[in-house]
Amino acid sequence: MHERLSFYIKRDSVLHNLNPLTKIILALSIILISIFSPWYWTSHVLLLLVIVPLGFVGKVAREYFTSAIRLIIPAAGFIFFMQAFFQPVGHTVIFNFWFLDITQESLLFAFRIATRITVMISAFTLFLMTTHPSELMSDLTRRGLPPQFAYVIISTLQILPQMQAKAQTIIAAQQSRGLDTQSTFLKRVGSVVPLVSPLVFGSLVEVEERAIAIEARGFTSKKVKTSLHEIPDSRFDQITRWGLAILVVISIALNLWPS
Repeated sequence: MHERLSFYIKRDSVLHNLNPLTKIILALSIILISIFSPWYWTSHVLLLLVIVPLGFVGKVAREYFTSAIRLIIPAAGFIFFMQAFFQPVGHTVIFNFWFLDITQESLLFAFRIATRITVMISAFTLFLMTTHPSELMSDLTRRGLPPQFAYVIISTLQILPQMQAKAQTIIAAQQSRGLDTQSTFLKRVGSVVPLVSPLVFGSLVEVEERAIAIEARGFTSKKVKTSLHEIPDSRFDQITRWGLAILVVISIALNLWPS
């Protein structure tokens, strides 16, 4: 059975063919514009007119919406309710529950924060779905980033899908031995304990094996390394990066401009 070791989804799309650095700057630009823009509606526009269309352009819309339902919306919803109930702003009470009050101002503030969180997670979700980790590492090291830092970045991006893949393998193995993981809630909670030790110790073994493997490949060698797969960096990529940087600067300037 093939296990995904990253969030990358192989597709032939315009977004996939962009340079990895361009996609990093695109994700960061969306986030920074959402944060620094002085207008309330910026995050909503970015979500509806940039994030969602990018999902279709990258041909990962189905996977993105699945991630949104499972992860993004629950996280944003939790933040929304926490901010709405506990943010001490405003005096126009529109809802009261026990000692908690929701004001019109706190509701608008919570909606704005939740939308920003949705934009932030969505931007990086699309980046991870359309960027292969090896291409990202190759491009970053080619641009002068020390291999150690590039490896840390790539390992961080891969740790969650690797843990998920290993957990699914362990669960399948335990189920074949008769472990009940699909009955009542309490039994499922109890079945988690036998899964923790193999997952933790297996991950530690993988770390050691990976360290040996990268040393065997001359990871710390000071000599200039070459790659069989050259990452393209077109004129369109360069113009896009400069355009995104200008948009971020404009957003920051508008935010700092005295009203």
